[in-house]
Amino acid sequence: MYNPKSMKAEEFISDEEIKDTLAYAQANKNNIELIDSILEKAKLRKGLTHREALVLLDCDIEEKNEEIYALAKQIKKDFYGNRIVMFAPLYLSNYCVNGCVYCPYHIGNKNIARKKLTQEEIRKEVIALQDMGHKRLALETGEDPINNPIEYVLESIKTIYSIKHKNGAIRRVNVNIAATTVENYRKLKEAGIGTYILFQETYHKESYEKLHPTGPKHNYAYHTEAMDRAMEGGIDDVGCGVLFGLEMYRYELAGLLMHAEHLEAVHGVGPHTISVPRIRKANDIDPEAFDNSIDDDIFAKIVAVIRIAVPYTGMIISTRETKECREKVLNLGVSQISGGSKTSVGGYAEDEEDEEDSSQFEVEDRRTLDQVVNWLMKLGHIPSFCTACYREGRTGDRFMALCKSGQIQNCCHPNALITLKEYLEDYATQETKDIGNKIIIDELKNIPREKIREIVVKNLEKIENGERDFRF
Repeated sequence: MYNPKSMKAEEFISDEEIKDTLAYAQANKNNIELIDSILEKAKLRKGLTHREALVLLDCDIEEKNEEIYALAKQIKKDFYGNRIVMFAPLYLSNYCVNGCVYCPYHIGNKNIARKKLTQEEIRKEVIALQDMGHKRLALETGEDPINNPIEYVLESIKTIYSIKHKNGAIRRVNVNIAATTVENYRKLKEAGIGTYILFQETYHKESYEKLHPTGPKHNYAYHTEAMDRAMEGGIDDVGCGVLFGLEMYRYELAGLLMHAEHLEAVHGVGPHTISVPRIRKANDIDPEAFDNSIDDDIFAKIVAVIRIAVPYTGMIISTRETKECREKVLNLGVSQISGGSKTSVGGYAEDEEDEEDSSQFEVEDRRTLDQVVNWLMKLGHIPSFCTACYREGRTGDRFMALCKSGQIQNCCHPNALITLKEYLEDYATQETKDIGNKIIIDELKNIPREKIREIVVKNLEKIENGERDFRF
């Protein structure tokens, strides 16, 4: 029985409900009257149900699809403006006890170089990231209770936050580690993490169990119910995602949106972020072995539908995707991207030729952070290194209330300009600096409140004179 308020995985992610939804969507994909009514509801900016979203996903009427894309672009603009938040992953260890058949970290892979960073090696990685200009990291590690216990993760977070190098500082550490206990989530919260991220990989239980044949991750319910334990442990910003290509994309999108509905129904706040990774080639992994891959056009429509269905939620796209693909989806809903990423353990401080030995997947977009920042600005976006909401306590329901009302932009737009200015002064090439300074001058006009604009101008001057870390 489908019940979004249930705490049992198979009830809030109901296989029967998903199958009924997919059948309903197929039956109504050319129902213009229904599609129009869904689009009218979506224009209210309060989101859609998973069933309504799937109707839009399946719609194959060209004129209506153009309306879907146009609405996604408008909603993205209304909630996030032209800001794109920057981050980088930091891989601590690739030791893992799971048997996941799509991940090179699986315990049976004897080809990959196993690595675990010491605290001194973490320090070197963080300094390298700070020297690039990063302020926000996503901490990654395999699941291994002996090599990667929670104590190691907590010590690593403490190390990361402690490093101040030149004008560099990591101001927000998001954490992507295996499903764990309420007690451990409380420890992560006390350590000052930003968002707890956990990808479901697939919501199809039978496929999930086949894809995770051995190890603790095999337990579908324990994994799927992790976000509820995280919130019980005090973590109010959580990030969801599936690995597109493992199972039918329509099934996955329905499950992903049902999970968001569940979090909203039970905790009063949906996911802080949704990620949309696609399976990629990696050591011991051939993506062609999985027959559910999706092309760039379907991928773009998935992004657009997610943006319409959960307008308040940040959407993340990583360097798994090509420059061309990332450019295609930026306006459709993506609000966070990585830049200059390494997916290997120790990849930032090591030589490039050593990187592939311990990497989780092949990076498609290999540009430097400066090249990505430059590219974004030329496209009309504001690269933002802001972490103010997390540091000011605007998380969970407090963040969502501001975001849904549109008031968050009174903080986010000024903070984006301030943190971009820091990047330009400390790390940018001259060309990037020239482009960025012009954008900042132009964007100051878009701050509606004169008092805030005056404060931003003063802070920009202070940054030019060597001061750092201003925020609203």
